[in-house]
Amino acid sequence: MKWLTALLLLCSSLAAIAAPVRFGFGTHKPPYVFEDEARGLEFEIVTAAAAKAGFAVEVLYAPMERLHLLLRRGQIDAIATTNERSGVQGFYSEPYIHYQNVALALRERGFRIERIADLAHYSLSAFQRARFLLGSEYAQVVENHPRYREEAHQIARNRLLYSGRVDVVVGDMRIFRYFNREVGDQVDVSQPLTSYPLFEPTAYRVGFVSRALRDRFDKGLAALRESGEYGAIERKYESY
Repeated sequence: MKWLTALLLLCSSLAAIAAPVRFGFGTHKPPYVFEDEARGLEFEIVTAAAAKAGFAVEVLYAPMERLHLLLRRGQIDAIATTNERSGVQGFYSEPYIHYQNVALALRERGFRIERIADLAHYSLSAFQRARFLLGSEYAQVVENHPRYREEAHQIARNRLLYSGRVDVVVGDMRIFRYFNREVGDQVDVSQPLTSYPLFEPTAYRVGFVSRALRDRFDKGLAALRESGEYGAIERKYESY
């Protein structure tokens, strides 16, 4: 009976290892994530590090608010593009990428925005969970802001800004530039913009439901960097 018990435990362990790790990614945000195309700077870094960790990856795309709810409930194993300030208890990896978020406005509006606190004077649109991820000063500004909104689909910010329906948008410049290609037949993207560099680079991590998964991922991420594959992925997207 002892050998049978040991065999059952071994089979159980092997099944657990073989089970896919369910990773959540935010909706379409090129060049970081090309939804349903299994590519993108961020997508490839995370999945390659997961492969180095020995994970079989199952991918779910959803708005960030939903992903954090699923992680909180234990219905997925991990989510990308988050960090320890997310408001959701979990185990957060080492940083695997940095976004450079900025505030953008139409140049013709002539806004004078020199610090984050100045954003309180304008209608404002940002990406989902920016209120958690962009630091305490930003969180204070938007907490009771009557004209603040967060968009599940980041392409919405391009439409809102160029159509004049919002004063200022906040987001990563590479994402914003990419989406100009997709909204050019809807709004005038030739309008000059002013960029306000209010934010330090945002370090993003993968949030996990378990410490063991996080630790394995961190080892995979370190191996990815050491092998040179991380740099090769970056070079694929350096033109964006």
